[in-house]
Amino acid sequence: MKYGVRTMYIAKRLMDYGFHPPTIYFPLIVKEAMMIEPTETESKQTLDAFAVAMNTIAKEAKSDPDLVKNAPHAPIKSRIDGVLAARKPIIKYKRKG
Repeated sequence: MKYGVRTMYIAKRLMDYGFHPPTIYFPLIVKEAMMIEPTETESKQTLDAFAVAMNTIAKEAKSDPDLVKNAPHAPIKSRIDGVLAARKPIIKYKRKG
C-alpha cells in the first residue's frame, strides 16, 4: 500500500484505461491481492496494453496518488458507492427509450 494507493483504487483506475476491473482482495491470505485471469482468447496486443496500463498506474501512484485514488475519471456513471451497491443492489434492468 505504498503511497496510500490500495488495490481498490488500482482496479477502478483500470476502468479509465478501458479494462474491466479484476477480482480484488482474493485470495484473502494475500494482503492487497489482485487476481488477474485473462482468458485464452485475449490477444497478445490486449495483454500488452494491460501491462502498459498497469505500469502507467504504478507510475501515477508514485507521482500523483490522488489521480489513482479518485478514479474512475471517465465512467458511464459517477463513482460507485461499493457499500451501497452491496446493501441495496439494483437487480432489474430498465431499458431506456
